[in-house]
Amino acid sequence: MSINHTDNKPSDAIGSRTGMWLFLYTEIMLFGGLFVLYAAYYRMYTADFTGAGKELDLIMGAVNTVILLVSSFAVAASITAIQQKSKKIALAFLGFAIFLGFVFLVNKYFEWGHKIDLGIFPNSPVMADSPHGRVLFFSLYYTITGLHGIHIIIGMTLLTVVMAFIMADKITAQKYVFLENAGLYWHLVDLIWIFIFPLFYLIY
Repeated sequence: MSINHTDNKPSDAIGSRTGMWLFLYTEIMLFGGLFVLYAAYYRMYTADFTGAGKELDLIMGAVNTVILLVSSFAVAASITAIQQKSKKIALAFLGFAIFLGFVFLVNKYFEWGHKIDLGIFPNSPVMADSPHGRVLFFSLYYTITGLHGIHIIIGMTLLTVVMAFIMADKITAQKYVFLENAGLYWHLVDLIWIFIFPLFYLIY
């Protein structure tokens, strides 16, 4: 993801994009493996998973889904703005996307906090008396949503760096591959949530 003056060379742009796609592939494999594990346990403990899923806040999950979808639009719009040499508009869209990422994390913090207050977390006394399937469900819930949250933080950091580069004119209408790659990463993080939402919140 070079951001120097060679970004406008076709070969460098292709190499940068290829590198990003390869990296995204590893991320897909990581979450894909966790989703396969979820599917295997769901088949073994369907009733427990279904019951545990009903304990999650559907409205909170839906709101977070909308938040991430809108943030993806904002990042895509920032790329279009840069291409049209609208620097301020691009910065505004990126700032909005970062803000939405922060709101997502705040919502997740309160959602986790509520569950923890109820004693619903791995190795708690409450979970010790729960069916094994329920324990597995919430273990996967904290693992997958926690890992996703870390990716949100990384994405927000990446977008912040992109904003700094735009302000320093290191990303322009002629050199915006780094912005595109950051956008791809953010879109992947959002896409992963699109799979997480139905697996945990819409399970029946």
